[in-house]
Amino acid sequence: MTDDHSWRLVAKLDELRLRARMIQAVRRFFQERDFLEVETPLLIPAPAPEVHIDAVAAGDWFLQTSPELCMKRLLAAGYGKIYQICKCFRLGERGERHLPEFTILEWYRANADYRALMDDCEDLLLGIAVELGISGFVSRQGGRVMLDKPWERITVEDAFIRYAGMDVAEALARDCFEELLTAEVEPHLGVDTPVFLYDYPREQSALARLKEDDPTIAERFELYIDGMEIANAFSELTDAAEQRRRFEEACRERKQRGASVYPLPEHFLESLPHMPPSAGIALGVDRLAMLFAGKKRMDDVVAFTPESL
Repeated sequence: MTDDHSWRLVAKLDELRLRARMIQAVRRFFQERDFLEVETPLLIPAPAPEVHIDAVAAGDWFLQTSPELCMKRLLAAGYGKIYQICKCFRLGERGERHLPEFTILEWYRANADYRALMDDCEDLLLGIAVELGISGFVSRQGGRVMLDKPWERITVEDAFIRYAGMDVAEALARDCFEELLTAEVEPHLGVDTPVFLYDYPREQSALARLKEDDPTIAERFELYIDGMEIANAFSELTDAAEQRRRFEEACRERKQRGASVYPLPEHFLESLPHMPPSAGIALGVDRLAMLFAGKKRMDDVVAFTPESL
């Protein structure tokens, strides 16, 4: 090991200690609420086909982009409340807030919807803050984001009108939804208190259940703190035929843009009719560590980056 690499590892010691305490607090939170910690395979035959997420091939199989398919199969088998902390892999993701190999926390509740997960998020982050001894806040440039409940909740439609000056239908029609979300909406979210951005258009919610009173809207939210997405959650789609249709549509779009087309996860689709009404959420552990450590780069809260290996 070069002296430079050794120095970088030593310089991260405080952040890695905080990260370890944070993960221990996460496990205590779920254990106290009778969630079962599970482990599912990292190497899978088929990831969930999503238009803008590219999987890392490993022979004829793939490294998981998320543990959700296997975890939902556990729900279908009768498991009620489950969680997992694991590694995920996505091709080509690298930046201050992205790594191609990253750590994720996912948890699922049977017989619940996305609103129950909002409550979980509030209690989880407050509980972590208490265990870390930082009195209910996370650091941000020039100030703090307070974690006191209740957190702000704003629909995607209202956020686009307020911050982008355009409604969602027009943004979708102009094919600039993601661009406006990133450039105009996200920087305003979670500046003083965490924000749940909820009720996404169905076009942006491949695995989410649609609202009964408005099938153009999906029961999905993302949690933002200091302008950064921390978690993505939704009420789960349990209609196998509709899920297959959405997967096939994603595969067609991937083919049109020249991306790899993955086989469909048939065992997952076969299990869906047996899954009860459920809700699930993926929370970025590395990003959460960034917030609690007051760091701007993910590199500062992981021991090794790809470039250091």
